[in-house]
Amino acid sequence: MDKPILVLKLGTASITTGNGELDELVIADVARQVAEIAKEYRLILVSSGAVGAGKKYIKNYKGKISERKAAASIGNPLLLNTYSKHFHPYGISIAQSLCERQHFSNRKQFLQLKETYEELWKNDVIPIANENDVVSSLELKFSDNDELATLLGVGFGASVILLGTSVPGVLDRDGKVIDRIESIDNDIFSLADKNKSDLGLGGMISKLTFAHLASVMGIKVVIFGVRTDDGILNAVQEKTGTVCIPKASNISARNKWLASGSLVTGRIVVDEGACNAIRNRKSLLAVGVLSVIEQFSDGEIFEITDEQQHIVAVARAKTSSEAILKNAKQHNLEIANASDIVIL
Repeated sequence: MDKPILVLKLGTASITTGNGELDELVIADVARQVAEIAKEYRLILVSSGAVGAGKKYIKNYKGKISERKAAASIGNPLLLNTYSKHFHPYGISIAQSLCERQHFSNRKQFLQLKETYEELWKNDVIPIANENDVVSSLELKFSDNDELATLLGVGFGASVILLGTSVPGVLDRDGKVIDRIESIDNDIFSLADKNKSDLGLGGMISKLTFAHLASVMGIKVVIFGVRTDDGILNAVQEKTGTVCIPKASNISARNKWLASGSLVTGRIVVDEGACNAIRNRKSLLAVGVLSVIEQFSDGEIFEITDEQQHIVAVARAKTSSEAILKNAKQHNLEIANASDIVIL
């Protein structure tokens, strides 16, 4: 039987020094721990740090988009060489995987990516994924590597996602780590520090957002501090950090991809009756639509929100938003079939 899949994401601040250079002591310790868990899991390592590693080579670096792209192009080989050096003593080979949003929004490309990873695993090679910052456009960027890690985890059917950060976990209002979160709701989000590191893009809100998506899809997520003693090994065993409890899920692989990897282009607001119908696995009809916030064409993916703008589901459109606006009163106009709606 194939080993389960584990996605480990390491944030920029957790593997770099205060001035943004790669912290080789931390990376060496990461390699030691990953070598242990690789005995039981097929691993995907999602690592930030390329921009941090390369920015010192950019004169008068100010963080502009062009400068970030240039820093990433310099930093990516530095990052991979550092990992390679520290994995080598354990007999582990690594492979670079520079991902773009289109690799997930196109189902065929996504399946090709999955086949490539499976070939790497067959040969005991660990893929190290990062966004292809050099060519990614603003419109098609991942929000950060928390999103990339989640898309890989959901799309590949991972059993656990470890989100490594520079803090020991999700902290309560007294500054203590919350050991377990049963449901990520507004109360939990209110605990998140609104700040983010100077080098990274995310922050705790990002981690909770994507932990929520992963847990709805049936994947356990652990948010933990990379620099804690044996942090990775203990996170796997739920001995450190914050464990986000997965929900029971029978969503098909296709619909998991639809909910996480596909590129959302539109958004609509529906009334309470439509929300209830969707939750009862019914199709979405035009009569329940209150407004179109962002336009979409038939066949594209759109978000369905309630009147408070909370996302209820995502769906593949059976008809365009233009047709919805023209035929809003047509009771039997089906916008999305129940089989193409994924409740979030």
